[in-house]
Amino acid sequence: MTAHAERAEQGAPPPSAERYRALVDAHFDFIWRSLRGLGVPAGSADDAAQHVFLIAYQKLGEIAPGRERSFLFGTALGVAANARRAGARRRELCDDEATAVAADGAPNPEQLMEMKQARALLDEVLDAMEEDLRVVFVLFELEGVPTEEIAAMLALAKGTVASRLRRAREEFRAIARRVQARALHGGGRR
Repeated sequence: MTAHAERAEQGAPPPSAERYRALVDAHFDFIWRSLRGLGVPAGSADDAAQHVFLIAYQKLGEIAPGRERSFLFGTALGVAANARRAGARRRELCDDEATAVAADGAPNPEQLMEMKQARALLDEVLDAMEEDLRVVFVLFELEGVPTEEIAAMLALAKGTVASRLRRAREEFRAIARRVQARALHGGGRR
Protein backbone atom coordinates (compact mmCIF):
# COMPACT_ATOMS: atom_id res chain seq x y z
CA MET A 1 0.00 0.00 0.00
CA THR A 2 1.35 3.46 -0.89
CA ALA A 3 1.93 6.14 1.72
CA HIS A 4 -0.84 8.24 0.14
CA ALA A 5 -3.28 5.31 0.27
CA GLU A 6 -2.38 4.63 3.91
CA ARG A 7 -2.97 8.28 4.79
CA ALA A 8 -6.32 8.28 2.99
CA GLU A 9 -7.33 5.06 4.74
CA GLN A 10 -6.51 6.65 8.09
CA GLY A 11 -8.58 9.73 7.17
CA ALA A 12 -5.53 11.98 7.05
CA PRO A 13 -5.43 14.76 4.47
CA PRO A 14 -2.91 14.49 1.63
CA PRO A 15 0.41 16.30 2.21
CA SER A 16 -0.62 19.13 -0.11
CA ALA A 17 -3.69 19.88 2.02
CA GLU A 18 -1.53 19.94 5.15
CA ARG A 19 1.02 22.18 3.44
CA TYR A 20 -1.73 24.51 2.22
CA ARG A 21 -3.29 24.75 5.68
CA ALA A 22 0.13 25.51 7.18
CA LEU A 23 0.74 28.12 4.46
CA VAL A 24 -2.52 29.92 5.24
CA ASP A 25 -2.00 29.71 9.01
CA ALA A 26 1.55 31.05 8.79
CA HIS A 27 1.04 33.85 6.25
CA PHE A 28 -2.58 35.03 6.12
CA ASP A 29 -2.16 38.00 8.47
CA PHE A 30 1.03 39.14 6.69
CA ILE A 31 -0.67 38.94 3.28
CA TRP A 32 -3.80 40.75 4.52
CA ARG A 33 -1.74 43.60 5.99
CA SER A 34 0.45 43.73 2.88
CA LEU A 35 -2.61 44.02 0.65
CA ARG A 36 -3.86 46.90 2.79
CA GLY A 37 -0.48 48.59 2.56
CA LEU A 38 -0.52 48.11 -1.21
CA GLY A 39 -3.78 50.04 -1.49
CA VAL A 40 -6.49 47.39 -1.24
CA PRO A 41 -9.39 48.85 0.80
CA ALA A 42 -10.20 47.14 4.10
CA GLY A 43 -13.57 45.99 2.79
CA SER A 44 -11.87 44.20 -0.10
CA ALA A 45 -8.79 42.89 1.73
CA ASP A 46 -10.39 39.59 2.81
CA ASP A 47 -11.45 38.79 -0.74
CA ALA A 48 -8.07 39.81 -2.12
CA ALA A 49 -6.26 37.65 0.46
CA GLN A 50 -8.49 34.71 -0.42
CA HIS A 51 -7.62 35.26 -4.07
CA VAL A 52 -3.90 35.20 -3.22
CA PHE A 53 -4.31 31.91 -1.38
CA LEU A 54 -6.48 30.43 -4.13
CA ILE A 55 -3.66 31.09 -6.58
CA ALA A 56 -1.21 29.59 -4.09
CA TYR A 57 -3.38 26.47 -3.81
CA GLN A 58 -3.49 26.12 -7.58
CA LYS A 59 0.29 26.47 -7.81
CA LEU A 60 1.21 24.71 -4.57
CA GLY A 61 3.41 22.18 -6.35
CA GLU A 62 5.41 24.99 -7.96
CA ILE A 63 6.19 26.81 -4.70
CA ALA A 64 9.67 25.88 -3.51
CA PRO A 65 9.91 25.05 0.19
CA GLY A 66 11.23 28.08 2.05
CA ARG A 67 10.03 30.45 -0.70
CA GLU A 68 6.37 30.51 0.31
CA ARG A 69 6.38 34.05 1.70
CA SER A 70 8.11 35.40 -1.42
CA PHE A 71 5.64 33.62 -3.68
CA LEU A 72 2.66 34.86 -1.69
CA PHE A 73 3.90 38.45 -1.62
CA GLY A 74 4.59 38.42 -5.36
CA THR A 75 1.07 37.13 -5.89
CA ALA A 76 -0.29 39.80 -3.53
CA LEU A 77 1.46 42.48 -5.62
CA GLY A 78 -0.42 41.28 -8.70
CA VAL A 79 -3.75 40.96 -6.90
CA ALA A 80 -3.38 44.48 -5.46
CA ALA A 81 -2.49 45.90 -8.88
CA ASN A 82 -5.53 44.20 -10.42
CA ALA A 83 -7.75 45.57 -7.65
CA ARG A 84 -6.49 49.07 -8.37
CA ARG A 85 -7.01 48.69 -12.11
CA ALA A 86 -10.52 47.43 -11.45
CA GLY A 87 -11.34 50.58 -9.52
CA ALA A 88 -11.24 48.97 -6.09
CA ARG A 89 -9.28 51.88 -4.63
CA ARG A 90 -12.34 53.84 -3.56
CA ARG A 91 -12.01 55.50 -0.20
CA GLU A 92 -13.71 53.62 2.56
CA LEU A 93 -14.80 55.27 5.74
CA CYS A 94 -14.85 52.11 7.82
CA ASP A 95 -12.38 51.95 10.64
CA ASP A 96 -10.03 48.98 10.27
CA GLU A 97 -8.58 49.14 13.74
CA ALA A 98 -11.94 49.65 15.43
CA THR A 99 -13.25 46.36 14.08
CA ALA A 100 -10.24 44.55 15.53
CA VAL A 101 -10.59 45.94 19.06
CA ALA A 102 -12.26 43.68 21.61
CA ALA A 103 -15.40 44.99 23.29
CA ASP A 104 -13.81 45.12 26.76
CA GLY A 105 -10.92 47.26 25.50
CA ALA A 106 -12.94 49.30 23.05
CA PRO A 107 -11.67 52.82 22.49
CA ASN A 108 -13.95 55.75 23.10
CA PRO A 109 -15.48 57.66 20.15
CA GLU A 110 -12.72 60.29 20.21
CA GLN A 111 -10.03 57.59 20.02
CA LEU A 112 -11.92 55.88 17.20
CA MET A 113 -11.99 59.14 15.26
CA GLU A 114 -8.25 59.66 15.78
CA MET A 115 -7.52 56.10 14.64
CA LYS A 116 -9.72 56.57 11.60
CA GLN A 117 -8.01 59.84 10.68
CA ALA A 118 -4.54 58.34 11.14
CA ARG A 119 -5.45 55.36 8.93
CA ALA A 120 -6.92 57.66 6.28
CA LEU A 121 -3.73 59.76 6.34
CA LEU A 122 -1.54 56.67 6.02
CA ASP A 123 -3.66 55.34 3.14
CA GLU A 124 -3.53 58.67 1.32
CA VAL A 125 0.24 58.93 1.68
CA LEU A 126 0.83 55.32 0.60
CA ASP A 127 -1.53 55.75 -2.36
CA ALA A 128 0.49 58.75 -3.56
CA MET A 129 3.85 56.97 -3.41
CA GLU A 130 5.58 55.44 -6.43
CA GLU A 131 4.72 51.73 -6.58
CA ASP A 132 8.30 50.39 -6.38
CA LEU A 133 9.05 52.60 -3.38
CA ARG A 134 5.76 51.84 -1.64
CA VAL A 135 6.34 48.08 -1.87
CA VAL A 136 9.74 48.30 -0.13
CA PHE A 137 8.40 50.82 2.41
CA VAL A 138 5.40 48.66 3.34
CA LEU A 139 7.51 45.53 3.70
CA PHE A 140 10.23 47.16 5.81
CA GLU A 141 8.47 49.87 7.81
CA LEU A 142 5.01 48.37 8.28
CA GLU A 143 5.73 44.64 8.18
CA GLY A 144 9.23 44.59 9.65
CA VAL A 145 10.66 42.38 6.90
CA PRO A 146 14.48 42.55 6.88
CA THR A 147 16.11 44.11 3.81
CA GLU A 148 17.82 40.81 2.91
CA GLU A 149 14.44 39.07 2.75
CA ILE A 150 12.91 41.95 0.77
CA ALA A 151 15.75 41.62 -1.74
CA ALA A 152 15.04 37.91 -2.09
CA MET A 153 11.26 38.40 -2.30
CA LEU A 154 11.51 41.04 -5.02
CA ALA A 155 14.58 39.60 -6.78
CA LEU A 156 16.53 42.81 -6.20
CA ALA A 157 20.08 43.53 -5.07
CA LYS A 158 20.39 44.48 -1.39
CA GLY A 159 21.79 47.86 -2.44
CA THR A 160 18.72 48.49 -4.60
CA VAL A 161 16.45 47.70 -1.65
CA ALA A 162 18.44 50.05 0.60
CA SER A 163 18.30 52.81 -2.01
CA ARG A 164 14.56 52.37 -2.56
CA LEU A 165 13.96 52.34 1.18
CA ARG A 166 15.88 55.61 1.60
CA ARG A 167 13.96 57.21 -1.29
CA ALA A 168 10.67 55.79 0.03
CA ARG A 169 11.23 57.32 3.45
CA GLU A 170 11.99 60.69 1.86
CA GLU A 171 8.93 60.45 -0.38
CA PHE A 172 6.73 59.34 2.53
CA ARG A 173 7.80 62.34 4.64
CA ALA A 174 7.32 64.80 1.76
CA ILE A 175 3.87 63.48 0.86
CA ALA A 176 2.83 63.33 4.52
CA ARG A 177 3.80 66.99 4.98
CA ARG A 178 1.73 67.99 1.93
CA VAL A 179 -1.28 65.95 3.03
CA GLN A 180 -1.13 67.31 6.58
CA ALA A 181 -0.73 70.89 5.35
CA ARG A 182 -3.72 70.47 3.06
CA ALA A 183 -5.76 69.02 5.93
CA LEU A 184 -4.79 71.90 8.24
CA HIS A 185 -5.87 74.43 5.63
CA GLY A 186 -9.24 72.76 5.16
CA GLY A 187 -8.48 71.28 1.76
CA GLY A 188 -9.71 67.85 0.91
CA ARG A 189 -8.24 65.31 -1.38
CA ARG A 190 -8.08 66.59 -4.95
